[in-house]
Amino acid sequence: MHVVVVGATGNVGTSLLRALADDPEVESVLGLARRSPAMRFPKTQWGQVDVATSADLADRFAGADAVVHLAWLIQPGRDLEALHAVNVEGSRRVFEATVRAGVPALVYASSVGAYAPGPKDRAVDESWPTTGIESATYSRHKAAVERILDRVEEEAPSLRAVRLRPGLVFKRDAASEIRRLFVGPLLPSPLVRPALIPAVPDDPRLVFQAVHSLDVGEAFRLAVTRDVRGAFNVAAEPILDPHELASMLGARRVRVPSKVLRGAAAVSWRLRLQPSEPGWVDMALNVPIMDCTRAREELGWRPRHTSVEALRELLEGMRNRAGIDTPPLAPGTGWALRIRELLTGVGSR
Repeated sequence: MHVVVVGATGNVGTSLLRALADDPEVESVLGLARRSPAMRFPKTQWGQVDVATSADLADRFAGADAVVHLAWLIQPGRDLEALHAVNVEGSRRVFEATVRAGVPALVYASSVGAYAPGPKDRAVDESWPTTGIESATYSRHKAAVERILDRVEEEAPSLRAVRLRPGLVFKRDAASEIRRLFVGPLLPSPLVRPALIPAVPDDPRLVFQAVHSLDVGEAFRLAVTRDVRGAFNVAAEPILDPHELASMLGARRVRVPSKVLRGAAAVSWRLRLQPSEPGWVDMALNVPIMDCTRAREELGWRPRHTSVEALRELLEGMRNRAGIDTPPLAPGTGWALRIRELLTGVGSR
């Protein structure tokens, strides 16, 4: 089996490459990204593409047994045109090139963020509407790409299309990237430790799911190699709510209304103190809890890490400026780069 992975150098991409390397069914992998990394993986050759502009996508996919589409842009969060060009139009171009190249299988990285607002006191399956959270750019784009894939499937019924919808995806090696994307340059690394986090906001809707990146990589490997179609929710236990977070961190819960959380995020965004638009708070408060039964029963997927273990690993990685030698994950978060980010406007590049 020959597999093409688009967006292979990031958090999930590097985990998938490791999973594919251990699969005897997979003979070769072409890892595509905007920038080639120095890091090497067994069975993998690197190639450079930009999903928004490259004219030879179908040529790159020719002869593949499956294309996995992971490429996604979160920053610069203030440049909505750039985000749309890569996330929405770039995804459309990848899907259409997959069909033109005659590739029999397409696996797409959707997200819990594609879902419409839903319950926090019960889990929903993959039939929950994927109309997104309107105030969150990431969510709107994920919902838009779901509609594009719907149309592609209608026009190419022979295509085996799979869409995985994971919760928050963490691993130690992605700590520097996640910090750059969501926290920004102002938080000193030594402060990222449970003993120095005295409180967690206590809101009944601040409930979310997480999963270790290596477990997500395994879910994608299974989607590539097994004869399955459709959508799969992917998340680990336990569900992370204020009680679980407080227990994990040894912190106390402090009642903070949703409006205050959202307002604080909006102010820090306007002041360019952090790179994440306030829509991320809206998404955290509104996406539903996912039922992962289908992934267990049809994919045969079982996470090896708990959500707490994944989050602990991320925090430890942030404290130690962890990363690996690929452009998205490289731990280049020293003070020179932090100062440059401040000068250009946090979230602007």
